[in-house]
Amino acid sequence: MHFSNHQKFEECLQAFISRQRGYENGRIINLNKMPGGASKETWAFDLYADDKTHETLPMVLRIERRSPLPVSIDLKQEFSLMRIAYMEGVEVPKPYWYGDDSLGSPFYVIERIEGETIVKRLHRNGQYKKARSLIPTQLGKILAKIHRISVTKERFDFLPWRSQDGSPALGELLFYDEILHQYSPEPHPPLELALRWLEKNAPKSNYEVLVHGDYRLGNIIFTQEGVQSILDWELSHIGDPMEDVGYISVQAWRFGNDSKPIGGIGEREVFYKAYEKAGGFPINYDSIYFWEVFGNLKWGIITILQTVPFLDGSSKSIELASLGRKTAEVELQLLTLIEG
Repeated sequence: MHFSNHQKFEECLQAFISRQRGYENGRIINLNKMPGGASKETWAFDLYADDKTHETLPMVLRIERRSPLPVSIDLKQEFSLMRIAYMEGVEVPKPYWYGDDSLGSPFYVIERIEGETIVKRLHRNGQYKKARSLIPTQLGKILAKIHRISVTKERFDFLPWRSQDGSPALGELLFYDEILHQYSPEPHPPLELALRWLEKNAPKSNYEVLVHGDYRLGNIIFTQEGVQSILDWELSHIGDPMEDVGYISVQAWRFGNDSKPIGGIGEREVFYKAYEKAGGFPINYDSIYFWEVFGNLKWGIITILQTVPFLDGSSKSIELASLGRKTAEVELQLLTLIEG
């Protein structure tokens, strides 16, 4: 369904919320489209929920874009996962409702957490000096909490389990190898070389845990007090806990502050110690190095995937087009890492 105007969109959303138990009289106010969102369209609004208490709930609506990433779980899976994480006490927005066909594309409604998401502001603004010192430790603690969520086939049957011959690493590698060769419009020799190096060095793992899959500073909400919420669970799966531990150090997430491997603000050891102390799994340094290399490969493939909708004409997004220019940066980093 294509909405020609803002008012029609709001009317359809209002009708959906009026069908939710306990919110029949809820009224949408301040509905606005939020900037960014390469993978999903995001809207913010307030829900005037109760005439008696005058309670107003801050909300976010996320809608699947026309060309979802082929490496992502779908919106319903992500919503189900966030609901489990929320119940387990992980710092995630409260999930309210998964949508119907009201808006023409899959969508869900979650709590809006106030704070900042732009990493460069965290790096540069003096008001976040305290946050910069707190966040690496906070992220280590939160990741331990995510990895300690009880995992069974029944509970997480909606998530990918890609382990191959006792190695989650090999399973992930085979998946991204297939994705690259299916979607890339041209050859990428550095990525091919990285695939061979990773296959040769793939570790086994004795653990199968909930992996966030995109655990980095760009997917958090922060304030002057540090991390408020973890966002964007669309790359989640069951796998090796060291995948998230290594991924956070990918060069692209440092935004130029290469001397601080944890998001351009922190040291590895601070993050690792906080993770282990909070109940995370034993740090395996060889495995972490593999997963950092893999994280760069994964990001390189995603930059290609993000560009495909622009190249095939299904999207006019300049943001998606520009992401394709980052592929060469990732390829250079991969060559540096595997030569070392």
